[in-house]
Formats: sequence, structure tokens, C-alpha cells
Amino acid sequence: MSILKLKPSCKDYLWGGHRLAEEYGVKYDGKVLAEAWELSCHSDGPSYIANGMYAGKTLQEYIDIKGKEVLGLNCRRFRDFPILTKFINAKQSLSVQVHPSNRYALKNEGQYGKTEMWYVMDADPGAYLYYGFKTEISKEEFAKRIEEDTLLEVLNAVPVQKGDVLFIESGTIHAIGAGILIAEFQQNSNVTYRVYDYGRVGKDAKKRDLHIEKALAVTNRVPIIKDKSSYPHVADCAALGNDAGMIGAASLL
Repeated sequence: MSILKLKPSCKDYLWGGHRLAEEYGVKYDGKVLAEAWELSCHSDGPSYIANGMYAGKTLQEYIDIKGKEVLGLNCRRFRDFPILTKFINAKQSLSVQVHPSNRYALKNEGQYGKTEMWYVMDADPGAYLYYGFKTEISKEEFAKRIEEDTLLEVLNAVPVQKGDVLFIESGTIHAIGAGILIAEFQQNSNVTYRVYDYGRVGKDAKKRDLHIEKALAVTNRVPIIKDKSSYPHVADCAALGNDAGMIGAASLL
């Protein structure tokens, strides 16, 4: 079997830049290139076959034609292709957000939840991101701070530089800051609950939707505790699973 080359789906989210096209060779003609979904079977942004007799078809279409056997033995237990990888160019800060677990997302969204990992490809001097809370807060305080626009005061701001790696389990509140270029490895999901977006407006001149009730239901409101039990991997997780919930494990890096 020959090697399949893939073309990404490109996203022009308002916070994006253009470095992925200018410096990393992503083919794109628009002015803003926020994300390139390089390996994806998700309907919101599939990868496309770039070579051979299946050129032009999505990766999912190729799998449907050839059968799941082309993915190897370890993918047999998954309902859907389990992984999505993308590049992210944050010229501006992303919204403060959280992703649900498999159990919550399968019940309420009809797709997997989202645990992810970030590898910082580049970062401007002084760049930082938000990663969890400084201290534990109550659900009531969380809701009040969202309403009063004081949420950033209790978030854990983490300075980053090229080469840093962060593991973001579902339920972890987070936001990529301005001036950061990231490679993201995540579950095959596009479920995001925004809780704060700096008052920005979208292409329709309206403020982007927030998803406060769902975020309140899924967010872990405690500081992140570093766990080295996954050594020599950066992290091990059981987030990749079937419809019944947690099964198997994914070792990242």
C-alpha cells in the first residue's frame, strides 16, 4: 500500500494569523488561517487525499471504501476514527473554554468528548496561556465570575516558550494566548463550550455564543496537579473510548 498524502481543512477563525501559510507551506488563499486540520475524519473539517487513485476523497471516505482494517488492529474498538491533529496559529487570544468528557458529549452532543495535548511550536516573548484555576472555586463563584467578567482573575496563567508541552484533560478550563503557534493532538471531536470571549463579535457583527450552562456542568473547578505517573510518556489517558465510556489508553509522546 502506498503512502497517502493528505490536504488539511483550513479554518479562518477571527483570532488567527497567516503563519501556517507563510512559514509552514499550508496551501491557503485567504487572509486569516487560524487552524489547519491535518489528520481528520471529522465532518466539520475532514482531511482530503492528495495523491493516487483516491485523490479528492476525504480520509473518512477512503476508510469507508477500504474498510477499517487499513487502520490496524488498535482501531477496531473505536466507533469513529479516534484522533484529530491540527496546527493552530493564535495571532490573538482564543476564547476561554472547556471541553466535555466522552460520557457527557456522547449523551448531549452525539460525538466524543475532547482531551487534547499541545506542543508549542513557537511563542512570542512574554506569551502565555490559561490552564486551569489558581485555587479551587465553587460552582456559584464560577457562574458569578462569568456573569461579572472577572473570570480571568482566578485562572492560572502559564508563560510558554517553544518546546513546551501541556496535557489538557476534558473538564479543564483553558485558553491559548496571543502570539502562540501550537500543534494540537486531540480526540476526534469538535465540542467546545465557551465561557469568556473578550466581548468580541463574529462575522455577523454579533457577539459569539457562550455555553455557560454546559460549561458549569463539565468544568473541574480545582487547580491542576502535575502527575508524573505516566513516565516516560508525557501523559497517559483513558479518554479514547467507545460509546460506553472509557476504554483503552492513549500514550501521548
